[in-house]
Amino acid sequence: MRGGRQIVPMLRLMTGDLVLDEPDDFDLSDLPALARLVHWAGLLGARVLVSSATLPPALIQGLFMAYLEGRRWFQRNRGARPSEAPSVCCLWIDEFAQTHADCPDTERFGQAHQTFAADRARRLGEQAVRRMVRLLPLPGELGKLDQASRRGAFAGLLRDAALDLHAVHCTEDPHSGKRISFGLIRMANIDPLFEVALALFRLGAPPGVHVHLCVYHARFPLFLRSRIEHLLDTALDRRQEAAVFDLPDVRRRIDAVEARDQLFVVLGSPVTEVGRDHDYDWAVVEPSSMRSLIQLAGRVWRHRRDKAVSQPNLLVCDSNLKHFDRPGQPAFCRPGFESPDYPLRPHRLTALLAPWLDGDQRMPIDARPRIVARAGSDRLPAGNLVDLEHVRMEHQMLPPERVHALNATSFWLRDHARLTAFLQQAQPFRDQPQPDVEVVWLPDEDDVLRLYRVEEGERRFLELHVCIDASQRWDVPDAAVRGEGIGCWSVEEDFARCMADQAEALGLSLDAFAQRYARATLPASEQGWFWHPALGFAVKG
Repeated sequence: MRGGRQIVPMLRLMTGDLVLDEPDDFDLSDLPALARLVHWAGLLGARVLVSSATLPPALIQGLFMAYLEGRRWFQRNRGARPSEAPSVCCLWIDEFAQTHADCPDTERFGQAHQTFAADRARRLGEQAVRRMVRLLPLPGELGKLDQASRRGAFAGLLRDAALDLHAVHCTEDPHSGKRISFGLIRMANIDPLFEVALALFRLGAPPGVHVHLCVYHARFPLFLRSRIEHLLDTALDRRQEAAVFDLPDVRRRIDAVEARDQLFVVLGSPVTEVGRDHDYDWAVVEPSSMRSLIQLAGRVWRHRRDKAVSQPNLLVCDSNLKHFDRPGQPAFCRPGFESPDYPLRPHRLTALLAPWLDGDQRMPIDARPRIVARAGSDRLPAGNLVDLEHVRMEHQMLPPERVHALNATSFWLRDHARLTAFLQQAQPFRDQPQPDVEVVWLPDEDDVLRLYRVEEGERRFLELHVCIDASQRWDVPDAAVRGEGIGCWSVEEDFARCMADQAEALGLSLDAFAQRYARATLPASEQGWFWHPALGFAVKG
């Protein structure tokens, strides 16, 4: 907005191209800032690449409108024929075909995009089904329990669902004859996930079964999260399906346990949905949106393109914990598209996904519900999960019906809006009611690791470290991450020893390594945070 900080980003846009990977993963409130960026790309003559398997039509249409308006100004000021309106060359690419069109207006673009999306939807429908959903009913009695008991009961439902999927989709280890599967349990929010993980360790596994549990979310120190991701990237590369059984880490864990049935389970947050080239045998999902469900389904049988599923390999809870924690309030939100202004009734997927479910509450799942919207007369945004997402995207990305309403079009549609910083202030990027807290593990004079809060110093790039180790760090005992028939998959050795080994491998002192790689970004909390190396951080509330 001011102070010269816009100059470097402008120079980058003037001399390069803009790539937006998974733009539909942004929160709705962040889309105005994204539209401003795309408008500037057009204004400065850059090309824009938008990449995602689940692009809704309203999002791509709104971004094109922003780009075209910027490109018109570029043509007037920099074009060889300033008096002519620009005709933007647009290209559509997927695994089936490529097509292009010169689009002088939004109507031509909309027609070309709709044709491409409809053809893609047809081809997706002709493919062999690799992911099939079945709904997992959650009993109404969950709402009558206190929060701790609810988490325990939910953990039991997730464990039983995982065992059912393992029985159908396991693979025999060629070396030992044991039955092995790799599965994902996706939860919508980190703090409930932390509590459910502890409940799973308490619950354990039935006789003859062992669970190797890896907790994976965004609230780990950077080096620890990187280590978890490297572990998963290696184990979940299933292009050669039996190769995983020769990996030293997996081989050691299988051989160390006598149980014939062994489940390698990732209990993860929404970070598991995008950006990871992982292939799971099955998944159990706590729902938040259709978009996240489709993205997560893309991690199941991701590398096994020549196979077709005959029985469901995704179990999706027919509601989520928010529905029971906060009855009568929006449940499919944060993440999700529901809000007080756009409520869903009821909060059961048996009703919200009714058009796509068969009599056994099953459905094949791919990108079709996201890339092609139903006709306006057929929409039920208050009673259909997919319709709600399309309606909310249209209200945010396309010109509003009410003249004074603010949305992503306001920046380029309103005369003189770009002459002030009002919209940047009214529609900021990644706005939060309460800013996050950055923490870092640092060694003291005896090389004992302690937790510090990072604060800004008096000068730019100068940090202050406030020790909060005794007041806001609450350690979870090691005994809490062990149970009968269950153990940690990701982190086993001492946290301090792990950090020291990583620092030595990089040729850094422990202090220099910690300053750079032992950081984590956490929600603000007056009471502090629970912590364990195998579980990460969770808010103490």
